[in-house]
Amino acid sequence: LHGSPLTDAGLALLNPALSIHPSLVALDLGDCMLGDEGINLICGLLPPDGAKSGLKELTLSANPGVTSKGWGRLAIAVAHSSQLRVLNLDYNPLGDQVAGMLAVAVASSRTLEVLDLEGTGLTNQSALTLLDMVENYPTALRTLILAENNISPELQQQISDLLSEGEEEEETEAREVTTREKNPWICQNSKNS
Repeated sequence: LHGSPLTDAGLALLNPALSIHPSLVALDLGDCMLGDEGINLICGLLPPDGAKSGLKELTLSANPGVTSKGWGRLAIAVAHSSQLRVLNLDYNPLGDQVAGMLAVAVASSRTLEVLDLEGTGLTNQSALTLLDMVENYPTALRTLILAENNISPELQQQISDLLSEGEEEEETEAREVTTREKNPWICQNSKNS
């Protein structure tokens, strides 16, 4: 539906069908002229943990009519969604306040792996909050896109480095677990050697 002049009213007409669709996993509502009412409807497609299956990928790029109240509501839904893996919010005027809410949502989410915040009016203040989140809280996040914001390249690089460190640690742990499962007779304690 990307780029269609859907508006909140159009989404309200589609919402009943979307909410009962048995296999809807990706939804692109970028540049659809949505506002806060549309975001409220979308939050219903991100059910809380275990409630029912929901979206795994959501694109809401370029919907400048959404206010910080609407983005705050979305952040809460993302924090409690057990399904969402990819969230694209690029080219929305989010600013630092909304970025702070999103950082809390990402820190709470056990599933969100990709967050696109390109061109969203963020500054180093947002980057420091996001850096703190990545540095100090375990998260599933693997990709955070911050291009075209007023964020120093150094901060962007620090965040990127920390995200790739997490990937490397996970891969190492997965290999170790696989090795132990395949070779249960390998002693993990070197005292018996």
